[in-house]
Amino acid sequence: MAVNLIRMSEVLNRTTYGKSWIYKLISQGRFPKPVKIGERSIAFIESEIDEWIKQRIAESRGEVA
Repeated sequence: MAVNLIRMSEVLNRTTYGKSWIYKLISQGRFPKPVKIGERSIAFIESEIDEWIKQRIAESRGEVA
């Protein structure tokens, strides 16, 4: 199974949230945690971000399973 990683800039683009809000959600356990890919670099697992977005859509439309 191939795992695609995306950088913070792409996460910000997809969620329309700011960086500080993303970090706040991560600290609250309400957003997928990043993966450390270098000494000063992180990335996110694309499928986890996609699933998180799908869950927000479902919640907003009252389709929570």
